[in-house]
Amino acid sequence: MTTSRPVVDIIRKETFSACHRLHSPQLSDEENKQIFGKCNNENGHGHNYTVEVTIRGCVDSKTGMVMNLTDLKAIIEKCIMKPLDHKNLDKDLDYFKIIPSTTENLAVFIYDSLRRALPKPELLHQVKLYETEKNSVIYRGRVKHIYTNGLRRTSENICTTLSSDSDS
Repeated sequence: MTTSRPVVDIIRKETFSACHRLHSPQLSDEENKQIFGKCNNENGHGHNYTVEVTIRGCVDSKTGMVMNLTDLKAIIEKCIMKPLDHKNLDKDLDYFKIIPSTTENLAVFIYDSLRRALPKPELLHQVKLYETEKNSVIYRGRVKHIYTNGLRRTSENICTTLSSDSDS
């Protein structure tokens, strides 16, 4: 007799403060001012970010856990808190020297950093990042899985199937 183990999401929430300037090196100064407005201020501005890291997996029959929360807390400290808290994203992280430090790009940075550090990276389900109480983004990785009747049918990279005027 085979019994399936329950799949559970565990979520760890942290807050950090960081400053940045929304500015793209691929745009002129005038275009940056037009697109980013007051967020393109030369001196930058700050946020008190809240991040929610979601781990999804089967409950281990021996430990009763998907992942030890103590381990997750240590990984979040290493991947999020130390590199980002009380930092200037544009000046303190090489990652943002060539791409704009938008909330979308910051969520990708956090997700990728966590995947590299997790002992089982496939358990990382999503990163939800709040820039303000009203503005947040969710990032689940580069590949979208399409399900039909609960069965995985195909995978596709949504960044190659969707386009916008700004991608050209």
